[in-house]
Amino acid sequence: MTRQNKTSHISARMRRPRTSGDDSSWAFVVLPKEASATLPRRGRTTIDGTINGAAFRALLEPDGQKSHWLRIDKELLQTAGVDFGDDACFEVTPVDREPEPEVPADLDVALVASPESRAIWDSATTIARLDWIHWITSAKQEKTRTKRVNDACDMLAAGKKRVCCFDPSGFYSKAFSPPETAD
Repeated sequence: MTRQNKTSHISARMRRPRTSGDDSSWAFVVLPKEASATLPRRGRTTIDGTINGAAFRALLEPDGQKSHWLRIDKELLQTAGVDFGDDACFEVTPVDREPEPEVPADLDVALVASPESRAIWDSATTIARLDWIHWITSAKQEKTRTKRVNDACDMLAAGKKRVCCFDPSGFYSKAFSPPETAD
């Protein structure tokens, strides 16, 4: 499928997550597959967008169904004048260049302790670094995350610039999905 890297215009309903962690004031939407098809990748992707004209930049998450979902914080909900259950008009445009991802503290400490790993990390592409981070942060248990940090450093030190055997879309592994909707 050819991705066109253009602006998509969609309408979507603001959903309330069933469980929202510490902050219960955020919403989410799942993009239609047609809108996701215009994006450069099925994994995490940064977009510029608007909700009812309110501009934002966000990192879309894969939904495991060849689409993406978007977390919308309380401030953006207020700026856009929308609430849970409301329909909103969105414009979604992929960024021209993926921004550098924030390196999680545990991975950064491990990379500092391994100059060989750091050298390969620094020479990898932004997308490759984004996939490494996604692989590590998608671990559901702390023990798994710690193992992935250690494995990442071992693989990087061995010269691997990309995490192997990781499906960043979650489609084949069913590893990713949007939050469950509250009623």
